[in-house]
Amino acid sequence: MKEMANNLIIRALSANAKSFSLSSRKISDLPKSIARLKCILALHLNNNLLSVLPTELKSLQRLTELNLGNNILLEIPVVLKHLHALRKLYLFGNKIERLPPDIFVVLTSENIMKSELYREYQLSSTEELPNLTLLNVNHNKIKVIPPQIKSLVNLEVFSIMDNLLECVPAELCCLVQLTEINLNNNKVSSLPPVLGRLSNLRKLYLARNNLYELPEGISGCKSLRILDVAGNLLTMFPTDFGFLALEELLCEGNSLVHAELMTSVQEIEVLSLKELAAREVLMEKRNQCSVVHRTLPLYPELVSMLSQWGWCAVCHKPFLTTWLECVQFVNLKIDMGMKRNLTVPVRAVLCSYTCFNEKGHSYYGIASTV
Repeated sequence: MKEMANNLIIRALSANAKSFSLSSRKISDLPKSIARLKCILALHLNNNLLSVLPTELKSLQRLTELNLGNNILLEIPVVLKHLHALRKLYLFGNKIERLPPDIFVVLTSENIMKSELYREYQLSSTEELPNLTLLNVNHNKIKVIPPQIKSLVNLEVFSIMDNLLECVPAELCCLVQLTEINLNNNKVSSLPPVLGRLSNLRKLYLARNNLYELPEGISGCKSLRILDVAGNLLTMFPTDFGFLALEELLCEGNSLVHAELMTSVQEIEVLSLKELAAREVLMEKRNQCSVVHRTLPLYPELVSMLSQWGWCAVCHKPFLTTWLECVQFVNLKIDMGMKRNLTVPVRAVLCSYTCFNEKGHSYYGIASTV
């Protein structure tokens, strides 16, 4: 097999090839002569028996695409962090159990000086390691995404479907260039509240996980067009969900609430002094000319306490802790402009029973879940 691979490498050198493939060759060891292909841009090594990569691979400083899919790698080879030009990395269908943090770490000046690739690094257009736009690690055994992933500042597509993930780090939401995230077929039970930072995100795949709810901040994903949450444990969608400009929503296989119109037997609630004061402060905070607005930053503990405030869907006034959870039914076709004629429940919060008993609104109390 090595002789065959060497012959193919010689041919590629003679042809000055920009792309080189050893796909589906049953190769278990990559020949060291691969280092001679210093001008290639794409290297396809998928569908083989590779468990390690030679250190000589770091000579491919112009490589922008590397396909290692469907091999038997137990971990991401450390040599990959030397490929400064790498933009697309495919590692699907291996036996990888972890994403090593050192793959994502930015080199310090000291480390660079010690590296034998210092000259090549000087010519590199980036100081990030690696400078990926696409990372595909589907069909592995990964349990954790390290927070160091935030170093991949140019990442646009991140696909980690069919793994063993249970949580998603908030650091993933630092990657504001992301346009697509695929977390299908994992064990994720919650998403970061700061998900809304991903204003460029267009496709979000979350099917077949253990999600009970979506974060309220998802409404900040202004570019989101496709959302797949099929096969989870959702009962309703978050507040302001109807403002998303979705083109496609997949939500089958959830426990979405079915509600009946209810009225409250309680007409007036007795609010605590703390709640009354908080509501007054929150109202004054909206007025930029008020003394409260100007002096509130001087009291960080008070700011922290007020950070969990809500906004009443009926009277449109702020409140702190006294609220009622209701639901509004939104039609995807009529209310959100999608092609699909489906009605889904969207969460709403009210500040009081008084507002709940007001006539004319479209908010329902939750009677039962099926």
